[in-house]
Amino acid sequence: MLIINIKENESIDKALKRFKKKFEKTGVLKELRARTAFEKPSVKRRSEIIRAAYRQKQYAQENY
Repeated sequence: MLIINIKENESIDKALKRFKKKFEKTGVLKELRARTAFEKPSVKRRSEIIRAAYRQKQYAQENY
């Protein structure tokens, strides 16, 4: 369970924004979506390789 301590004189909107960020970092929603449809290991591996290549390409463009 996520607990967000609301600071004194903090608006509800800011507290909600902090909650959403913390919730996103936990990856609960991502895992839930992944579990709804089964993905074969070969397809999962292929998509990971494609994502890694994309990240390397972006990194290379930024640094060179």
